[in-house]
Amino acid sequence: MTKPIYLDYAATTPVDKEVLQAMLPYFCENFGNAMSIHSFGQEAMQAVDQARQNMADFFSCTPSEVIFTSGATESNNLAVKGVLKAYYAQASKNLLKPHIITSLFEHHCVLDSVRAVEKEGLAEVTYLRPDKNGLVRVTDLEKAIQSNTIFISIMYVNNEIGTVQPIGKIGKLVKKINTTRGAQVFPIVFHTDATQAINYFDCHVETLGVHLLSMSAHKIYGPKGVGALYIKKGTPIRKVQDGGDQEYKMRAGTHNVTGIVGLGKAIELVQKNQAKENKKIQLLRDHLIEKVLTEIPQVRLNGSKTHRSPNNTNFSFASVEGEGLLLSLDMEQISCSTGSACSSGALSASHVLLSIGLRPEEAHGSLRMTIGKFTTKAEINTTVKKLKIILTRLRKISGSVLDEYYAKK
Repeated sequence: MTKPIYLDYAATTPVDKEVLQAMLPYFCENFGNAMSIHSFGQEAMQAVDQARQNMADFFSCTPSEVIFTSGATESNNLAVKGVLKAYYAQASKNLLKPHIITSLFEHHCVLDSVRAVEKEGLAEVTYLRPDKNGLVRVTDLEKAIQSNTIFISIMYVNNEIGTVQPIGKIGKLVKKINTTRGAQVFPIVFHTDATQAINYFDCHVETLGVHLLSMSAHKIYGPKGVGALYIKKGTPIRKVQDGGDQEYKMRAGTHNVTGIVGLGKAIELVQKNQAKENKKIQLLRDHLIEKVLTEIPQVRLNGSKTHRSPNNTNFSFASVEGEGLLLSLDMEQISCSTGSACSSGALSASHVLLSIGLRPEEAHGSLRMTIGKFTTKAEINTTVKKLKIILTRLRKISGSVLDEYYAKK
């Protein structure tokens, strides 16, 4: 039987064997509650502390600045709503309605969090449109900043088209503005969702200039259901979940010790192997892009080719529907995606592709293929070979809806 080909590493990754081995003792043997004072609990807390230290080493921060969560969705919700809660907790009764800046192609958990507080009348929001290459312009962001701007959230790497945003430049801008505002004024809190960046880019928080950074374990060969939020010391933020005093009183709930141990081991492996893995993965990605663009007609690469994550490709194919393409590939045991995994059940066009100027019919013909450390060149070659056959068949069925558009390119 042919081995299935997995090209959806941006959706999730398999748990690394070393990560699994680190986790196993904490299922049945070292099962204590990390908040218990007896030896079982203290053993569990030692494991949590070690994982927190691993995270701090990776981000170049202090361990107390790392808060464990259930994943990036929770971390992003805590970032958006926790800062707003801190703002409204100020003593002054004459507060201006706060202003938030984000981009139109953020992950849904950021966009939906921001839209929720906007709908409730708690904040005004500016949604920045990225350029046609999928990049947020720092000049656009600077123009959008107002005297009542208190929160900016721009993702580090886009989850669908893999474009890398100028986080460091934004961080410097925010620092400059906060300096001129003075200590008596609520600062601009800068947050980035770095979920897709951890494997591939420098995430030293001081270099990035961020106050808050979100991530998930299952994108870096760790377990699902665990993640973290970096919170720079002194950042105005309040908890949004009530209960116990876990995570420096920022996130109530019994520690997921097993998951936290897995996250700690996964981040350790990223730090150890990042440079080597990046080189291999980028070579495969470039090979895939070249083969698709040279061997398949009427196709475009979505997003910048240079400011792009090493593992990401996203193509739009004329005269086909992404759903049909995805299902046809799956029948050939090749797993890809038509967009972010969280929206795969939706039939609407990708908000990411629409934000960079694609028409709905173009966005519907998109295919995301993301590479991981277990991907091989032979798998890439097989995928392109099968893709060419499938596209020929589907295009005969669907006709040439976009022929006119691609003829102008």
